[in-house]
Amino acid sequence: MPNAPTLPEHILVVDDDSRIRHMLSRYFEEEGYRVSLAGDGQEMRECLDKQSVDVILLDLMLPGEDGLTLARDLRARSDVPIIMLTGRNDVVDRVVGLEVGADDYIAKPFHLREVLARVRGVLRRRQPRRSSDVSDQQIEIYYFEGLRLDVGRRQLLSDDESEIPLTTGEFDMLCVLVKHAGRVLQRELLMDLTRGRNLDAFDRTIDAQIARLRRKIERDPSRPALIKSVRGVGYVFSARATRQHA
Repeated sequence: MPNAPTLPEHILVVDDDSRIRHMLSRYFEEEGYRVSLAGDGQEMRECLDKQSVDVILLDLMLPGEDGLTLARDLRARSDVPIIMLTGRNDVVDRVVGLEVGADDYIAKPFHLREVLARVRGVLRRRQPRRSSDVSDQQIEIYYFEGLRLDVGRRQLLSDDESEIPLTTGEFDMLCVLVKHAGRVLQRELLMDLTRGRNLDAFDRTIDAQIARLRRKIERDPSRPALIKSVRGVGYVFSARATRQHA
């Protein structure tokens, strides 16, 4: 029996500027994606109630509920990747966006090819490895402090086998820290290893990602025992991580 055809990945664009919505829609449809459009939070929720999406391009400045409010609400009930679109290239906007759960951000005006690259990057990191990709490799699994980090399946499980939901950015950050346990990692290196691109060396987005991750894995996020800060340098994963292969 032939396999059912695989549907194209589905992008939801949420922006109150109709020109931007339709520009992104035409571009991504030409690239083979399915695209849905929403002009505000209400239209976004109506779309999500009817169908699932693979990534959301969410404008920061929206009428009524703004993008940060919507991102916080989305993250409370879903781990769908969120890429924020902001007209202000302000570090505060970027940090707050990441703190509420966004996976990435793009400043307006943007180049369409950059948006495509960011979407592909988020989707690629989110997908588990296919069996054909790992046929000649062993899947890494790390154990630490009652948690199990399954790199291949992109899952973090507690000792009772319940999954701890992580965004794409949080999972990538935890993988880098665990794989380099005991080593102090500078912010610039963390930015390179988790995003594959260089940003401002003083960008606080790494701090925002770490803060969110601590809230999910530390017993007391105000007194972190797993991910410790090294003042003026970066962070170190201080727990002992045992690696096994599946």
